[in-house]
Amino acid sequence: MAVVDGGGTAAVRMPEAVSGPAVLHEAGAAFSPEDLRRYAQASGDHNPLHLDPAFARRAGFDGLVVHGMLNMARLGRMLTRHFDAGSIRGFGARFESVLLVGQATTIGMSLTGYEGGVARVALLMRAQDGRRIVSGHADVRLSEEELLRRFRPALHSPVES
Repeated sequence: MAVVDGGGTAAVRMPEAVSGPAVLHEAGAAFSPEDLRRYAQASGDHNPLHLDPAFARRAGFDGLVVHGMLNMARLGRMLTRHFDAGSIRGFGARFESVLLVGQATTIGMSLTGYEGGVARVALLMRAQDGRRIVSGHADVRLSEEELLRRFRPALHSPVES
């Protein structure tokens, strides 16, 4: 599969009807301390950076730090809102910056490749101040008809790398 990435560009084979970057954007509500407490219970990650405001301040942060995996889960939730979970063949992410409780985000998904019935999408979560929080990619099994149905209406600017 040909993919466009931060290291350069490669030829991307797309159905002719998809003639540019296809993007979906969603606003992400800010996480609350209660969200972090519930996630810590479910995950077993009780690091005080996520749960104790005084500890987070002593560590140099202005507030509680959102679990990286909780941010990744938000990207995963975007995927499963737009695609059947059984069609997702792979999903990976890179944690790039810290998100604090109370900071809203924008998440985006951009079609970057399609070959052999599998779409490659780039994923990106940004804080409202523009910082990149989490980036990633997913491989999704889609027919060309489904690809056009999902992405053709959303032909706008690409998710930035």
